[in-house]
Amino acid sequence: MSKAALGRAQVVRILIAAGKAAPTPPIGPALGARGVKSMDFCKEFNARTAHIQPGVPIPTLITIQPDRTFTFTTKSPPTTYFLKKAAGLEKGTARPGHEILGTISVKHVYEIAKIKATDEHLKHLRLEAIASTVVGTAKTLGVQVVP
Repeated sequence: MSKAALGRAQVVRILIAAGKAAPTPPIGPALGARGVKSMDFCKEFNARTAHIQPGVPIPTLITIQPDRTFTFTTKSPPTTYFLKKAAGLEKGTARPGHEILGTISVKHVYEIAKIKATDEHLKHLRLEAIASTVVGTAKTLGVQVVP
């Protein structure tokens, strides 16, 4: 480990399925390389996400201190996860803007925006602003928003 990395916290961003964290890749190597016991993280993560439906992808920020202790914050699932679920899709389009694979209502857009508004980095935005980003994401997935 470099001398510069010894004195400050490191942040690892990772997408983990709720309740299904295991010390296998990608979690094990990401934490093991930084001297953190991945099993400790997995137990704590699974306990903290036990109330969420298993398998839902949860963006997680793990902050590792120089003494190898860690803290982590979880965010709401990605917008694409909610859009695909609402439109009943397995995956998005290969040709954004050219293919429409499914439709969702404006009500769905606002429901997703309300969930995303709980995230720390979006708290300062108006619901309309978050909803417009949801509509933009829907377009890139090949999901059309209908009134």
